[in-house]
Amino acid sequence: MNKILIQKQLESLSLSFFRKDFFGIYHGSISAKTENSRFLINTKEAVFDSLNENSLIELYFQKDYRWNQASLDAKIHHSIYATMSDAKFVTFTMPPFTSSYALKHNIITPKDYFGTKELGNLEIYDPKSFDDWYDRASSEIAKYFASHDKKLLVIRGYGVYAYNRDLSEMAKELAVLEKSCRLLIQEERQESFILE
Repeated sequence: MNKILIQKQLESLSLSFFRKDFFGIYHGSISAKTENSRFLINTKEAVFDSLNENSLIELYFQKDYRWNQASLDAKIHHSIYATMSDAKFVTFTMPPFTSSYALKHNIITPKDYFGTKELGNLEIYDPKSFDDWYDRASSEIAKYFASHDKKLLVIRGYGVYAYNRDLSEMAKELAVLEKSCRLLIQEERQESFILE
């Protein structure tokens, strides 16, 4: 893979996600598998609206000193790459409508055309306790992806993990998910307004 091209793609998508409030200033992560046992991921200090070559670091699957500079999510990204052979890109986002909808529901059932066709029903994963979530996250997220035919995982109170072979496809699925959740929330608001 052309690392410069991948870097530019990650920079572009990162800015887009930041503008849509999928990433915070220092919150979120994005990566790309560059070789069989390597991946490029944002650093801990990455600012997502201005990601550049200094905010990305290439990690080997075998941990070394570089892992100390990488995103706190590096272990989770590594676990997904190690488990899912078709994972070429991974991201952790916090789309506001999806994150909000997941707080009160167990399943996302889109009612719009694109959500229905592209996503179908998505179960919302409940991490139960946040106290030890980061200790469990890498194994639980990878296990979920390995046992389900989905490339998106909505985690209650946390955010959304996504992977794909194609970066544009991953971005599209996240955008469709967020739009579907926005429509579902608006529908709930209208129903509660009518009931009042």
